[in-house]
Amino acid sequence: MEQQSYVYILTSRPYGTLYVGVTSNLTERIAQHKSGKGSAFTAKYNIKNLVWFETFSDIETAITYEKRLKRWRRDWKISLIERQNPYWEDLSQTAYS
Repeated sequence: MEQQSYVYILTSRPYGTLYVGVTSNLTERIAQHKSGKGSAFTAKYNIKNLVWFETFSDIETAITYEKRLKRWRRDWKISLIERQNPYWEDLSQTAYS
């Protein structure tokens, strides 16, 4: 059975530094970022707020989408976030709990 996977975007604040990632366990991965152990980049720039994510049925598709999303222009990523989350709320508090 395939496990769900996620592509996600974190930010330090609305319109702040963005981080795009992929994981098969969104709850655990966001907890790692919030504790400062998610990645050196997110720890350095205090990037902890989950502002966008999408669910995929398999990790290969999620990885492909993450790589494509990382190449997007910043304004395209902002538009993607604002379509789902116009107030840049931290979705980790409600979206998947």
